[in-house]
Amino acid sequence: METPWGALSVADAHVHLFSRAFFGHLGSGLAPDEIGRQLGWEIPGKDATELAGRWVQEMEKHGLNRLVLIGSFPGDENSVAQAVQICPEKFVGYFMLNPTAEDALQRARHAIEELGLRGVCLFPAMHKFYVGDDRLRPIYRLAASRAIVFVHMGVLSVGVRKKLGLPSLFDIRFSNPIALHPVALEFPGVNFVIPHFGAGYFREALMLGDLCPNVYLDTSSSNSWIRYVPGLNGLTDVFRRALDVFTAQRIVFGTDSSFFPRGWNAQIFREQVEALDRLGISAGDAAAIFGGNFERLIGSLST
Repeated sequence: METPWGALSVADAHVHLFSRAFFGHLGSGLAPDEIGRQLGWEIPGKDATELAGRWVQEMEKHGLNRLVLIGSFPGDENSVAQAVQICPEKFVGYFMLNPTAEDALQRARHAIEELGLRGVCLFPAMHKFYVGDDRLRPIYRLAASRAIVFVHMGVLSVGVRKKLGLPSLFDIRFSNPIALHPVALEFPGVNFVIPHFGAGYFREALMLGDLCPNVYLDTSSSNSWIRYVPGLNGLTDVFRRALDVFTAQRIVFGTDSSFFPRGWNAQIFREQVEALDRLGISAGDAAAIFGGNFERLIGSLST
């Protein structure tokens, strides 16, 4: 993909797989196809291979090298695995886990050991747990050297729920990045990724990253949380401060793309390219952020 630094191999480390099962799981009382009509979105069929094919087309259209597909509710692991099988050299599968569920460890083991998924996605505000809860220790031990642990901290908003007028009864008291500090120290063999620069807890994410070399930031979404933080003058300022602490070697690019017909959110990519270009980063650092760091993380995992 052409950029101010020349051609880059781009990996998007944050794309949601909105399967048909996901739309049925929303609890809207509407059939998936009716949701699609109301929102003007394409609703995929029951077979996730069709949706995977749409993402392959997006990758070819935009020149993407790799894509993470994230299961968008606990229990959708099979949809993700089915999609990944369509193009395993291009797709990497992550699954959402509710660690408070009685079968959480069994689900995680099945997803990692049998389905070959490479990322465990935790949403503390959604499922109301602290990341240091003892129930998560077996999951962290399972993930060590086998899966990335993606932890959504800060403000959590699910756009499709808002569009449908559905409540999102999340509790951000559970999602301060500082809570991850003792966990990251206890499990140095686990690489943790915090999306959206901490989604409002930017200072706390910087503190955590300074203390824990196994914590990474993901750059995804519009990052509208910037308005919560006094003194931040846009995305360029965010990148400047993140680079000061994490360096270019612990920042991974993502868009938070999700639905069709929009598909891959190229506007997010362009905004991030412009912000980093304004900072004058090197071609090597750009290559690391936009793909190299993610490839290194995935390459370090055992099968």
